[in-house]
Amino acid sequence: MLVLLGFAMIAVFMVLIMTKKLTPVLALIIVPTVFGLFAGAGLGIGDMVMDSMKSMTSTAALLMFAIIYFGLMIDVGLFDPLVKFILRKLGNDPAKVVLGTAILAAAVSLDGDGSTTFILTTAAMLPVYLRLKMSPVVLTCVAGLANGTMNILPWGGPTARAATALKLDVNDVFVPMVPSLIVGLIVVMVFAWLLGLQERNRLRTTAPEIWGDVADPSEAFDGGAGRGGSVAAGSGSGFGAGRFGFGRTGATAGKPGTGGGSGVAVLEDPATLVDDHDTAMADTALDPNRSTLRPKLFWFNLGLTVAVMVVLVANIVPLPFVFMVGSAIALLVNFPKVKDQGAQLIAHAPSIVAVVSMVMAAAVLTGVLNGTGMVKAMSEWLVQIIPAEMGPFMAVITGLLSIPMTFFMSNDAFYFGVLPVLSETAAHYGVDAVDMARASITGQPFHLQSPLVPAILLLVSLAKVDLGDHHKKVLWRTAVISMVMLAVGVLTGAIGIG
Repeated sequence: MLVLLGFAMIAVFMVLIMTKKLTPVLALIIVPTVFGLFAGAGLGIGDMVMDSMKSMTSTAALLMFAIIYFGLMIDVGLFDPLVKFILRKLGNDPAKVVLGTAILAAAVSLDGDGSTTFILTTAAMLPVYLRLKMSPVVLTCVAGLANGTMNILPWGGPTARAATALKLDVNDVFVPMVPSLIVGLIVVMVFAWLLGLQERNRLRTTAPEIWGDVADPSEAFDGGAGRGGSVAAGSGSGFGAGRFGFGRTGATAGKPGTGGGSGVAVLEDPATLVDDHDTAMADTALDPNRSTLRPKLFWFNLGLTVAVMVVLVANIVPLPFVFMVGSAIALLVNFPKVKDQGAQLIAHAPSIVAVVSMVMAAAVLTGVLNGTGMVKAMSEWLVQIIPAEMGPFMAVITGLLSIPMTFFMSNDAFYFGVLPVLSETAAHYGVDAVDMARASITGQPFHLQSPLVPAILLLVSLAKVDLGDHHKKVLWRTAVISMVMLAVGVLTGAIGIG
């Protein structure tokens, strides 16, 4: 009976989330409560939930203060110079533009929020892609690759979910996976460079009015002098992202061939791209005139962020405390007035409430699963049907399963519904829960491309790209990255075999 109730609870939970009948937070509370009562928990269900919640407070604190910290760094302008550097130094060569897109997306992904990453990356880079007649699908592909790989950061969500579901310290899950993250990012950069080279070759034949027959498209740049107008982005199309405030339409100053003499449009001076970028950024999180900018404190904020990252990787103090202290110092130095400090906290409150409430609500599901004995009963049943010779490889199997499973279901459903069952089953073969948690996060690059992820829908919407076109270019590459990260985890011993 417990086996049937357990699987039924997970199935109902997943269906309600995927069909959007309930938000994850409500589903995490209501579904387990109903099934827990059916399982005979009675009034003891409250104690089950509270016992589970005690192990989640540190995770909730980590997410809360990490969101505050990186949100604050974006507000004060820590990432603005990087955006301008990319536009100024890499803005006239397709290969470099694509690589710059990957670097920017990876850097902004440090805040752990996919929507913010895609908004800022698209806002900064789409006008450049349109000017150079590059494919926006390449932009969405590279941004998706970078953000998906960075999504295993402990404050990004999946790692915290895995640690929460299995009652582990998030440090123990994430830190040993740093080599996998680094190698994954290297693969992302390689893919970005190859995609950029493909764009170079494509533009030679599809946009001869811009690139002509030059061996290197960047050689077409002449500083914007004399021979033609700006590169056209298309008639009337441009950067109109509507409610997100990007508001820039007509990203060109002319059409190919409308300039003097040769009828060949040439690239604009990169400095002009930066100036136009500033105009396009008005009323966005990268607005160059926003009141929260602190240019005089740039080096302090950079040094503080580097220090936070070093202490985080060194694992010498708990991660929540690192971000608590980092956030406190950043707020105090950048916003010495109490009123401004309060305003900053309020500004990031929606993101904090959404994430922290999810973690707290997850205590209901994990508490019921463990307290009623459902997880134990389900794992014992799985042990009976899994071939004994496959048992020691449960961590690797879980990593491979996480690729398709997290694509077709939400992270909440996988980490809170499926992973505990797989982990309990693996324990019978000597595979530790922490190995299962680490393996389970390697599917995140693939997961982030799922249509169930609102952020990816936002990305393709902003770039005006068809989701099917995005998937054709990105899915096999993210599958490669996920498997590489899993392989590196096994080779480094982060993901053990029983």
